[in-house]
Amino acid sequence: MELSTRIIHEDNVKDKSGAVMSPIVLSTTFERNDDGLTYPEGYVYSRYDNPNRQSLEHKLAMMENGKACVSFSSGLAAATAVFQSLKTGDHIILPDDAYFSLYNILTHLFSGFGLSFTKVDMTDLNKLQSSVQPNTKLIWMETPSNPLIKVTDIAAVVAIAKEHKCFTVADNTWATPFYTQPLELGVDIVMHSTTKYLGGHSDILGGALIFKEENERSEFIKNCQKYGGAVPSPYDCWLLCRSLTTFHARMPVHSNNAMQLAHYLETHPKIERVLYPGLPSHPQHAIAKKQMKNGYSGMLSILVKGGEAAALKLAGALKLFTHATSLGGVESLIEHRKSTEGPASATPENLLRISVGIEAVNDLIADFESALAQI
Repeated sequence: MELSTRIIHEDNVKDKSGAVMSPIVLSTTFERNDDGLTYPEGYVYSRYDNPNRQSLEHKLAMMENGKACVSFSSGLAAATAVFQSLKTGDHIILPDDAYFSLYNILTHLFSGFGLSFTKVDMTDLNKLQSSVQPNTKLIWMETPSNPLIKVTDIAAVVAIAKEHKCFTVADNTWATPFYTQPLELGVDIVMHSTTKYLGGHSDILGGALIFKEENERSEFIKNCQKYGGAVPSPYDCWLLCRSLTTFHARMPVHSNNAMQLAHYLETHPKIERVLYPGLPSHPQHAIAKKQMKNGYSGMLSILVKGGEAAALKLAGALKLFTHATSLGGVESLIEHRKSTEGPASATPENLLRISVGIEAVNDLIADFESALAQI
């Protein structure tokens, strides 16, 4: 069966009543067998495991063609678990425009743990190669990047990592497995903020790590989940499984809408530049075309002529694009990233990040046309 069918029909929690929809198992504890030592279904305590969480993890592993999945209460909790698997003295290479909270984790939470990191433009393979140190253990990718929409050549970065015996993580939140399969390109771990496209409705907080192989690191990270306790609730796992059933229906609409909106904005005289991997004008369009399938997802950024003031005025004038953070929901969102990231951010002050929803694209374009007329 094709993946869209399997997501709907496989690895579901079954109820003895014959209910078509999976139940939510809210119990925090589970009964032992008569011997007092074993458990009928293998569940002990809901922090360790839960039927809804197991269902979710099996589905996510299936979607990324991974051997195992560990889910968390947020994407940043998942990233933190990866950093926890490192040792004192280890060095990390991060993209120079990765999600800004990654840097916050390392500079604030891990400042006393002896980890170091270097920011690198991952589109420059020579810079990446020269940034690898004898103690480099992890190369982190985020493609497309947030918010400059840079596209990393995943296979090329994996080759450099293997040369230096580093492991790799790819944040696949924006591309999703619908468009990119990092594990097939040699990546060791795929990370998701399941809050975004996998959840798809802006009502779930969650994260996940999917592993190419089960090994000592995946076991350690599983223990981070088990003992650290940053686990998703049964209800959130159930909501995510519900959302995954429409994943293959939603994603093409996001991509098609984003492509049409990007083409419209690219020709508008008040827009300085449009950053979208599907446009031939994108600097890494050839790489995106090579490693992305089915389209280019629903995220784009624009640089507005007139600086920060014009960008903020445009965001405020839109009616269908809600001026809010986050992304990947069925509704369209827009955000001035410099304001969110703070004065230390390298994001251009006239940049607006757009999460294109699944509304009628003609309405979305008309909304921009009206708002652009006001600046």
